[in-house]
Amino acid sequence: MHEPNRTITTPATRFGDPIHRLRPVEPHTVLLPTEVPPGVDWVTLPNGIRTLAYTHPHPTPIPETEPVRAEGIPRWAKTTALLAPTVGGGIAAAGFGISYAAPGLIAMTEALWAAIALIAAGTLAPLLLRAGSSGGHRGGPVHHITQNITATGLFGKATGTFNNR
Repeated sequence: MHEPNRTITTPATRFGDPIHRLRPVEPHTVLLPTEVPPGVDWVTLPNGIRTLAYTHPHPTPIPETEPVRAEGIPRWAKTTALLAPTVGGGIAAAGFGISYAAPGLIAMTEALWAAIALIAAGTLAPLLLRAGSSGGHRGGPVHHITQNITATGLFGKATGTFNNR
C-alpha cells in the first residue's frame, strides 16, 4: 500500500506566527582592530566562520625567586605547648584528689567539733558541780583537796603537791 504525499502543517510553520516569522537581517557592526577590547580576538570556528571571541591570555612567565627559608618554631611556643598538657593534667589530678579527700575532710571537721565540745565540757563541769554541791550538803565533813603544780618552760617537767584538808 502506498500513501499519497501529504503536506503537514504545524503551528510553528503557519503563516503569521509571530515567534517563527522571518525577521529582516540587520546590518552588522564593524569593529576596527583598535576598537577590539583586550582579551577578545578573531577566531575561526570549526565550520569556517571567523568571529570575535574571548580568548585566554597567555600566561606571563613568573620570574624565578629565591626559595623562602622556613623559620623554626620559637622557643616560647615549644615551652607553652609542652606546659599546656602538664598544667591541665595537674589541675585534673588536684580535682581528683580533692574528690577523694572530701569524706576525710568532713570526718576531720566533725572530730574537731567533738574535741571542742570535750574541752568545753571539761572546763564547765567543775563549775557546774561546785554550784550544785554548795547548797544543803548532807553527810560528813567536806574535804578540800588542793593541788599546786609548777613547770618551767613550754615542755618543762611539771612538779606538784597535794594538800588534803
